[in-house]
Amino acid sequence: MSSIETDVLILGGGPAGLWAAVSAAAAGARVVLVDKSRCGSAGPTVYGTTTLWDIPAGPARAAAVEQALVRGGGLGDPAWLHRVIEETNQRLRHWSGTRVTEAGGDPPRVRLDGASYLRRLRRGALEVGVRIFDHHPALNLLVDPAGTVVGAAGIQRHNRFRPWTVRAGAVVIATGGCAFLSGAAGTEGSTGEGLLMAVEAGAELAGMEFSSAYGLAPVLSRVRPHPTVAPGLSMRFATLYDESGAELPDRYPAALSAIADGRRVYAALDEVPDTVRHWLSRHGAVDAAGRVPVRAVLEGTVRGAGGLAPAGPDCATTVRGLFVAGDAAGRELVVGAAGAAGGLSGAWALSSGSWAGTGAATFAATAERVSVARSLAGAGLGPHAHIDPRSVIGLVQEHTLPLRRSYRRSAGSLADSIAELDTMWPGAQFELGGHGAAQVRARQAAALLAVARWAGYSALERAESRGIHRRIDHPEPVADWRVRLRCGGLDEVWVRREAPREPVGAELTATRPAAV
Repeated sequence: MSSIETDVLILGGGPAGLWAAVSAAAAGARVVLVDKSRCGSAGPTVYGTTTLWDIPAGPARAAAVEQALVRGGGLGDPAWLHRVIEETNQRLRHWSGTRVTEAGGDPPRVRLDGASYLRRLRRGALEVGVRIFDHHPALNLLVDPAGTVVGAAGIQRHNRFRPWTVRAGAVVIATGGCAFLSGAAGTEGSTGEGLLMAVEAGAELAGMEFSSAYGLAPVLSRVRPHPTVAPGLSMRFATLYDESGAELPDRYPAALSAIADGRRVYAALDEVPDTVRHWLSRHGAVDAAGRVPVRAVLEGTVRGAGGLAPAGPDCATTVRGLFVAGDAAGRELVVGAAGAAGGLSGAWALSSGSWAGTGAATFAATAERVSVARSLAGAGLGPHAHIDPRSVIGLVQEHTLPLRRSYRRSAGSLADSIAELDTMWPGAQFELGGHGAAQVRARQAAALLAVARWAGYSALERAESRGIHRRIDHPEPVADWRVRLRCGGLDEVWVRREAPREPVGAELTATRPAAV
């Protein structure tokens, strides 16, 4: 591929991107999907089990919505929650792949093997005519003279890094969240380029202060496996203890607090699956007492709530012709201030992908096509490299990965981080660059820096603690802060409170679910 034209272009081949592709094709659009890795074989979903809420209409659905609103600190929107649950329930009725219903689940859930789920989605997309291009990282968007997004451009990893261009009637950003290269399972490609490309086109972000989601991973002493392996041995099944042997009743929150206090935390093996237990034993992760030491791993906006702000029920962004799905979207409307985990996270990927794909197909069918388009200038895409991207990434990680930076925040620490990151931005914007693989690394470094700045500014603005956003100088939630924040900007980052808006009607849920 060098230059082609289509109706809908999907950037990203995770579950949200694949649902968007299938839905756009079901709406009659020609669809192209490009992925920086291999679509259906990479990303967090591959490593483990995908859980989706499957709640029929009735009291159980109303109870699940109420629980989600409380857990999210009152920032969620009940209408959006009902839409997500209804859409997921309808789509799963047409799901032909293997599924396991969790007995006694509250709320009701189905479990799907992550890797099998993605393979089935990829096969379904190919069956309906979607053209998939693997190892084709996108670098920037194309816009027409009016500022409407009309495609994207990038390079081909497996074809001597030759450039590619796709002209499209609409574009869906489904590139995932940003985990700041922390080593969290499957997040080596979750580096924020989709967010940066969209903001360069004028898009707004939402919920970026909720970018401090952490997971737990085993500490391995004998080996250093590939970074996508060790954290994938999740400790979510295990009972957790502190160094005194006391059980931590709240599991993750209590464990993170203990680690932040400098105490060691251990996972018991009695509830860990046999395959995981055997792997840990072989690689020296089990101590003499039969426990596994664990550490905190930042999952950022992948399991947080921040991302591109949806501007309508079809997951359109604030830029014409640009749509968003999955972890790339701001999910405050659904998860509020809480992390996006469990069955609701999987349901959001499915539903937002379906809405974005259908919305993009509708937009492409009615939008006027123009012959003139330009490629947006992008940070970190200079012709030559004058600074090493590793120095940029190292600075970003210094101000994001430690618990003292992202788990326990304060005005002082946030202001210090913002000052350091702002100082680096001009150099990263204009002095990063190169060709081929170096160009991809430079763009990645610029995106990581941009996301860290948006998260820092938003966290400083929200002077309270709510959900996964914790301020040690403002340890309690404040009623006046029961509002959502928008942010954006490149050279000058801005943050503002979002004006209240009318709730989205449940009747806007898609009515023609595609069979996959």
